[in-house]
Amino acid sequence: MSAEDPDTPAEDEEEEDIRYFVRIGQTDLDGTKSVERALTGMNGVGRRAARIIAAEAEVDRSATLGRLDDDAVDSIIEHVEGFAEDVPAWLTNRPADYFTGETTHEVGNDLSLTRQQDINRMQMISSYKGVRHERGQKVRGQRTKSTGRSEGTIGVNVEAIQEEMEEEAEGE
Repeated sequence: MSAEDPDTPAEDEEEEDIRYFVRIGQTDLDGTKSVERALTGMNGVGRRAARIIAAEAEVDRSATLGRLDDDAVDSIIEHVEGFAEDVPAWLTNRPADYFTGETTHEVGNDLSLTRQQDINRMQMISSYKGVRHERGQKVRGQRTKSTGRSEGTIGVNVEAIQEEMEEEAEGE
């Protein structure tokens, strides 16, 4: 043994205590990341929401998620599920639901399901946005003259024109 490599069994035990996957909702989060960073792995939770959730759950946001005890993880789960009650309506991702009028914050698979239902509703009533979604065109007013082209050819194919001109010249 050298002086630079002391035997540290405490570090080995700490590595064994970590949970590599923490399940919140229907999402497996990386337990090796910090709380704030790991929460952003969920759909519907960004950096600001993750910071607010960690503060409300009274958990250090820079702590490793996999090293937290069960009580802290349960507190995080409660605050993720009740995020809409803890924050103002403008911070939620569904401030006024179309059918119920309630303010909710969807996370995980629920977010993708409600988004798909909204798109289907727009397509069924043939709204402008629904028609754009059906055609696969840009929906939010972006430029379409020069971007978003799905066809393979852009501009003039000079080589094809030169070949046609050479064939015409040989034919004469």
